[in-house]
Amino acid sequence: MAFFRAQERTKERFSLLLLDLEEYYFEQHTAYHVTSTLKKQRKIRGSFKICSKSIIFDPEELGEPIIKIPLRDCKKIEFVEEEKNPFNEPRPSTISILCKQVIYIKESNVIAPYRNEREEKTLTFQLEVWSKTEDVVQTLLQLHRASCLEKLGDQTAMIAANLQSRMARSSFDKNCFQSVAENPHMECAVEMVMPLVCNPGHVCVTDKNLYFQPLNGYPENVIQIELHNVRRIYKRRHGLRPLGLEVFCSENDFCSDIYLKFDNTADRDEIYYYIATFLENHMTEHTAESYMLQWQRGHLSSYQYLLHLNNLADRSCNDLSQYPVFPWVIADYTSPRLDMTNAATFRDLSKPVGALNKERLDRLLARYRGMPEPSFMYGSHYSSPGYVLFYLVRVAPEHMLCLQNGRYDHADRMFNSIGETWKNCLEGATDFKELIPEFFGTDPSFLENRMSLDLGRRQNGSLVGDVVLPPWATDSSDFLQKHKDALESQYVSEHLHEWIDLVFGFKQRGSEAVAAHNVFHPLTYEGGIDCDRIVDTDQRIAMLTQILEFGQTPTQLFTSPHPQRITPRFQNITRSSSINSPDAELSPASQGEDSSFEDLTEESRKLAWANMESLKPVSRHKIHKEAVTGIAVSRDGSAVFSTSQDSTLKMFSKELKEFQRSMSFCNMPLSSCLVLADSKTVVCSSWDNNVYFYSIPYGRRQDTLMGHDDAVSKMCWFENTLYTASWDSTVKVWECTSDSSSAHKRSQFNLLGELEHDAGVNTVGLNPAGTLLVSGSKDGTVTIWDTSNYRTLQQIHCHSGTIHHMAFSPDSRHVLSVGADSCMKVIDVQTGMVISSVKAEEEQRCFCWDGNWVLCGGQSGDLLLWDLLTNTVTKRIPAHSGAVTAMWMSELCTTLITGGGGTPSSLRKQNKKVVLVIGSE
Repeated sequence: MAFFRAQERTKERFSLLLLDLEEYYFEQHTAYHVTSTLKKQRKIRGSFKICSKSIIFDPEELGEPIIKIPLRDCKKIEFVEEEKNPFNEPRPSTISILCKQVIYIKESNVIAPYRNEREEKTLTFQLEVWSKTEDVVQTLLQLHRASCLEKLGDQTAMIAANLQSRMARSSFDKNCFQSVAENPHMECAVEMVMPLVCNPGHVCVTDKNLYFQPLNGYPENVIQIELHNVRRIYKRRHGLRPLGLEVFCSENDFCSDIYLKFDNTADRDEIYYYIATFLENHMTEHTAESYMLQWQRGHLSSYQYLLHLNNLADRSCNDLSQYPVFPWVIADYTSPRLDMTNAATFRDLSKPVGALNKERLDRLLARYRGMPEPSFMYGSHYSSPGYVLFYLVRVAPEHMLCLQNGRYDHADRMFNSIGETWKNCLEGATDFKELIPEFFGTDPSFLENRMSLDLGRRQNGSLVGDVVLPPWATDSSDFLQKHKDALESQYVSEHLHEWIDLVFGFKQRGSEAVAAHNVFHPLTYEGGIDCDRIVDTDQRIAMLTQILEFGQTPTQLFTSPHPQRITPRFQNITRSSSINSPDAELSPASQGEDSSFEDLTEESRKLAWANMESLKPVSRHKIHKEAVTGIAVSRDGSAVFSTSQDSTLKMFSKELKEFQRSMSFCNMPLSSCLVLADSKTVVCSSWDNNVYFYSIPYGRRQDTLMGHDDAVSKMCWFENTLYTASWDSTVKVWECTSDSSSAHKRSQFNLLGELEHDAGVNTVGLNPAGTLLVSGSKDGTVTIWDTSNYRTLQQIHCHSGTIHHMAFSPDSRHVLSVGADSCMKVIDVQTGMVISSVKAEEEQRCFCWDGNWVLCGGQSGDLLLWDLLTNTVTKRIPAHSGAVTAMWMSELCTTLITGGGGTPSSLRKQNKKVVLVIGSE
């Protein structure tokens, strides 16, 4: 498989994929891992590798695991001097590392999820060349200091300075020239780009060859490409910047021979034009139009044409955020025979995947019409690193482990069945993915578990093995052949231009994209944002990382309608109505599966939650005199509002890092707050039975809603509807409309519904689409309501005491609740079944979750990270000296704010995450 051409250069167990994302491998030393027992000392020989964020020891013995030590988890790195006492046996100097975590990889030489040991441990290493030990320790201490810096931007800058220093002290070794007669033209620093990783080094181009010499000598000392073998060369955008150069020595292969990223565009262009000029007599430069003509006239297959378009549109198999994209072409995965004369067999190529299901599209469009700018129809992209590896996990397990912090995805979310995957693309709330070239190739290994990988066990008890094929395929090779035949079939040949218009053509952007229901988040489009203009380094890195993880829309190649292919008509194929209107029965639960307005992608969220364990201190602020009860943030993130039992609403500037306003509406505690979509109004609920509306621009109370007979405990808001929960055993639904005739734009409150309960209601929440409401009472009862008619869907008594907090999962399939009984319950929305129940060591007051992971605020003041699949706490993070009572996380999972009682003991920051802790005095 072409995807793994780079891997064929080395047979080592070590791989750059063992590094963290955006980490560099600097140097290696032959060394011994020294372990001691009461009886004897053992030395394991191997390679001691120094990386920008970790130390990796790769033993020579295949039965021994690779050891990875994150530098951020090191408490002490020491140089232990050699024994010089003449009366004792000579003892060499060693490196002693005291760390809090050790990661074991490829135990018993098996590719599997990494094993993490989280306990203090001292590891000792002895270099084979003793004299280098002290220098190595100094290097490690410098990188350790960088890893411990609070700001991600400062870490990146310090590591970049170290890399630049190393590059400046080295140059291309001209002894590697193939011939002494070669004339060098240019040499400069570059990085070799491979899927998920980059490797720094030097490039040198001569009149005969293009050379790349890695700084670390991996995977080999020098990579050579003879210029007379080059067939194609492309400029690339890498990280949304014009810095890439990709070289091909074949005409039709979609995987290149080398992909280089330069420090600046000028160096890239100089080498590009030199090679292009040198080869002008040896290769033909093709444009999209020239390929189009060849395809239209039948001189290029559809498969070859799509490969060329992907190449011209900056898609590369070396860049998973811009991996080549191919369409779903078949819609029938249930028939015993594939009938290519029937139009119903094929997917409607005139529509994006998100528009193939009319019912789902109607929900998406309703959300889109009510969305403030920047508006988009789809909350995830059709191509992203996560989607590519979803398809390729059986042949690229190490890439998946690299992307997901040493873990596979849950077994039921793996690529288990082609039919199931197609169905989910039709019906899933956030699944709009297309296919990749491998589905139309000749190598079926990505459909078979030839490596006997342990990919987990599904809920039905079956192991994840080979991909389940449709009935019309006898085996995986037969599936690929029929799939490719379908791509070259008459129907697809007649309609493929419609899909090209959507992905590469005039329907990609603007009014045509809107009309075609083909609008994705603006960050996915070329020119959607200029990261170089973002001044704050942390924000720039976080934004760029989000863009790369989310996936990118191809460069637009055509601005007018793509012509249809000229094909002979062997059959009269007509499209039946069934393919335009797929039957999709939706339950009330699935109707609310749309992701929230600000949701960039599930892939970004997954990675963010996978990194949640690395939260680190940022800042802390004493704002209130008593426990915090609610936290809300303005839409632009500049202002943080908090309510407290001290009866005040406080406004804090995140940018200025200072308290700005304090408001008091009554002498009773305030219980919660929220900011309306226009970021001009803060709504506060109070124990005095009222709801207060505070105007941010005017700095005063704007309205008061007197609607309950007891304390208002919690609120939620969707569009113009306010839901208020109260200890008077009701949840009331209010329609809020502004009085345009009033100079102060006072609001009118119309009571739409009153939801009765048997006990006081302590918490309430909405699903992302606003179609479902969940309420939690003081008697431990969870009630799920349909907001369209205010009818009860489920009522479950699952806690033995007051319910503190509850929330829907992002896909609206489940509800999580925590209560005074210290239990955490997961409820299936459709059936009302409690599918998971965990008894915690302490009472949990609040939480954020993504459906699989839960970050809870505990009575002890710690944040607890729970893995719901194993019902275990994977990380305990100190945060407050008193109970954590309020928590807020942004829709994109980029910001976390916690509030509590007592003094905040710490504040935590994760890569790409900013965390603010609010506490009482």
